[in-house]
Amino acid sequence: MVKHLRVDREEKYEIVEKWFLKDLEMIDGKEADTDNPYFDMHFHKVYNLEAYSCASKYTFARTLNRLNEMYLKKDLKIVNFDDTYLNDDSIWSSNNRDCLVLMRICFYASNLLCLSLCPLS
Repeated sequence: MVKHLRVDREEKYEIVEKWFLKDLEMIDGKEADTDNPYFDMHFHKVYNLEAYSCASKYTFARTLNRLNEMYLKKDLKIVNFDDTYLNDDSIWSSNNRDCLVLMRICFYASNLLCLSLCPLS
């Protein structure tokens, strides 16, 4: 875990705590169906964390999952996350997943707006 400090005009990062991926038992996204940056990491104790955004929370979970698949190949529990955004084989996947998801959400929102403005006969 890194603490971000701003001293005058300089930005500094201080390592506060380190964990090993092999000790990670579970990542709990808390709420899969809301835009929530909070999540829990379960080691020998539970750490309540807040990501910069919901997108960064999912990026972090995808990264930990990939690292686990590459190096440890253990059963890592990832709960309360929307599987659509975690899996590489989903229709949402691309090199810049978060932008693609945002574009699709905007597309559907604009369709809903157009439909709501159409007069009913």
